[in-house]
Amino acid sequence: MNIQIWGKSKCFDTKKAERYFKERKIKYQYIDLLRFGFSGKEFDTVLRGLGGIDNLVNWESNDPQITLMKYMDDVTAKEDKVFDEPKLMRTPIVRNGKQVTVGYCPEIWAQWE
Repeated sequence: MNIQIWGKSKCFDTKKAERYFKERKIKYQYIDLLRFGFSGKEFDTVLRGLGGIDNLVNWESNDPQITLMKYMDDVTAKEDKVFDEPKLMRTPIVRNGKQVTVGYCPEIWAQWE
């Protein structure tokens, strides 16, 4: 198992995800999303694993850019915007190979063990 966690340092769900894997003594790699973001290939893998950009965006955010994105029809433009602005993503993003989750999902992670 090769777990990667992308998260924000002040996100409680990210801290809960880290604690989940620590308690089970599962090694993981933590990547600060705001500082390092994604490479292009990683971003594509995450999008494929989640089933599209709409599952990655934090629609509940009060950011004005999110409000504008709600009215965008162009999927590629949404992907470009989110890739350039990682703060618009929901966290944590947890990847195990090609399996990806977003948010705190211990019921899915338990199946990976």
